[in-house]
Amino acid sequence: MSNNKMPYVTVIMPLYNKGAEVSRAVESVLSQTVNEFELIIVNDGSTDNGPDLVRRILDPRIRIIDQENSGVSAARNRGIEEAHAELIAFLDADDEWAHDFLATIIRLHTNYQFCNVFATAYYYSTSEGRRRPVFFRGMPRKPWEGVLNHCYSCDFDPPFSMSAIAVTKKAIKSVGGFPVGITFGEDLITRVRLYIEYDIAYSTHACSIYWAPKSSRPDRIPQYPDSVGEELERLVQKLEPSRADELREIAASWHRRRGIMQISLGEKEKALLEIHKAKAILGMNGDLNLLAAIAKMPKGFSAISLSFLKRAKAMKRRLVSMTSQSCFFC
Repeated sequence: MSNNKMPYVTVIMPLYNKGAEVSRAVESVLSQTVNEFELIIVNDGSTDNGPDLVRRILDPRIRIIDQENSGVSAARNRGIEEAHAELIAFLDADDEWAHDFLATIIRLHTNYQFCNVFATAYYYSTSEGRRRPVFFRGMPRKPWEGVLNHCYSCDFDPPFSMSAIAVTKKAIKSVGGFPVGITFGEDLITRVRLYIEYDIAYSTHACSIYWAPKSSRPDRIPQYPDSVGEELERLVQKLEPSRADELREIAASWHRRRGIMQISLGEKEKALLEIHKAKAILGMNGDLNLLAAIAKMPKGFSAISLSFLKRAKAMKRRLVSMTSQSCFFC
């Protein structure tokens, strides 16, 4: 891409203390099969060598913006304001893309011009590099590209990864960008708002990789008051019943996730509070009843039980992937 040519896509990458992973993420952008992009890396006050590693990569398509540490939402919002392209894609500094991610997004953007949100399937990778496809209900069998009309996620993997989404600039700005001040679940609110307001063009071709963090960040723990849960509840009230049911499942999945995190932290009362909120949404649910029982166990036993539950969930995903037309193979 020449310096005087407008990019087709702006890629926004927030960067905070990801020196061990950011080179991998940047190289995955630079190795795309299309060249008409700019990469905006917003250094959110990193204290490690991540920004220096990026500055050593000499490519005119890269722009680095430095700001004081303000959080991932503020970094993404800054990138949105600085973007030259109308189509914006997001990539976290510890995730990566396959070579054809942007080509897939551009194809969706071309074929479904009435849409404002574009997404692909993705892989989940452990921090050690063990990779698996994701599974969730409501998706057509691979290969498929089209417009989603539902978005179920409860009890399975999240339907979308932030590193597998692109959106028009007008759409992301119309929903207020990313909420500042929320350190856990901030992207969920933005994705739900987009889902409510706009059609989503989707490809079952998995060309993004979500890397699980090597360790939990101290700020990525459930916050109180629960601004994300409160916003999900508010959004439910705005929807017609058929779509509200989908959002209720997403809300239940949110509280279930928070409950599991509280169990891991040894916070029994908070864990039970979150599980009961999920049960209030879904009604009788064997999985949630099991989680409630685990939450009441001593911490050592609850950790073992959560590990067992995780393995059981993985087996369930594999079985569903082999038997259900709602899931796909990657």
